[in-house]
Amino acid sequence: MSAVSEVKSANANVRASAISTIVLGFAADPMARWAWPDSSQYLRTMPRVVNAFGGRAFEHGTAYVTQGARAAALWLPPGVEPDEAEMSAIMEESVRREISEDISTVMKGMAEHHPVGLHWYLPLIATDPIWFGQGLGTSLMKHALRRCDEEGIPAYLESSNPRNRSLYERHGFKITGRIQSGSSPVLTPMLRPAS
Repeated sequence: MSAVSEVKSANANVRASAISTIVLGFAADPMARWAWPDSSQYLRTMPRVVNAFGGRAFEHGTAYVTQGARAAALWLPPGVEPDEAEMSAIMEESVRREISEDISTVMKGMAEHHPVGLHWYLPLIATDPIWFGQGLGTSLMKHALRRCDEEGIPAYLESSNPRNRSLYERHGFKITGRIQSGSSPVLTPMLRPAS
């Protein structure tokens, strides 16, 4: 079996590796690096962000990794939300004062665009940059979306990197809006209807 097709749930033993992969994968992400442009601060803060934003996927068996945790996706099942209190605390502690209002507006925009009915939410998906172009993101998407289809439940995400939108569109996601404030990069909410 090729590395591309091997997707499994990340257990506690793989959690740290999956988080590290996401941190590496977001190292050049426009939104993440706008929030934390200093590399040392980014490396200190981003693991906490990953845990707060998508860490509950580990508790629900919906954190998926490819072989060697070369790529990881944290899917939150219907009814499971990011740790908003921890996200707010991280932002308050780590974000530069000059962008704090814009960050707050972006987060409000995320809340406004988030679907209200049952849905699967993909807060984070990333590939370790040395494994880009191997189809790992596609494998992760297919694996999770198969479950969405079996359950007849839509899937939702926000794309923080324009480069990744085509991957999501190939998997049936449609742009539902635009979130942006001041100097922030554009965050693109995307929904994939139930099939």
